Amino acid sequence: MKRLPTRLDGLVLLAPAVHGDERGFFMETFRADAWAAHGVTGPFVQDNHSRSRRGTVRGIHFQTSPGQGKLVRCARGAVWDVVVDLRRGSATFGEWEAVELDDEHGLQLWIPVGFGHGFCVLSDVADFVYKCTSYYDGATEAGISFEDPEVGIAWPEGVELLYSERDRAAPRLSEVRDGLPF
Repeated sequence: MKRLPTRLDGLVLLAPAVHGDERGFFMETFRADAWAAHGVTGPFVQDNHSRSRRGTVRGIHFQTSPGQGKLVRCARGAVWDVVVDLRRGSATFGEWEAVELDDEHGLQLWIPVGFGHGFCVLSDVADFVYKCTSYYDGATEAGISFEDPEVGIAWPEGVELLYSERDRAAPRLSEVRDGLPF
């Protein structure tokens, strides 16, 4: 496994070894000791799996308390995965970084507490899976607008974006900045 560079401090992008031949492939998707050696910490208490069609945008979501670290990957298809730094004391507060995750390369992204997360499906269908460091709690679920002009996320061109009303109506970062616990 190799650790690849990221621009935002705290993110960890991993390229697991993919062993393949004409029959298919094999790769480790999680191994606590190897992932910890690269800065991916747990413990993980919940796994999630979503399936979405092309153009679907989910995000930008986060949990406020106790926060939720996520180890994310795309098990089928491809997504444009986006992370926004919500740590008020960070030099990169409000900045975003994106990486393409797909089922061919098996890249994984560790998103620690203090970041918002979302993705856009690039393939016809995508299965997105992730491990979480805390349980989902609707009372602490929060988000910011995926189209906040102050954050300025560059979503993929040529993809018609599909989104929920909840995500479309999410507040701008400037509206929630003072209430962020990070």
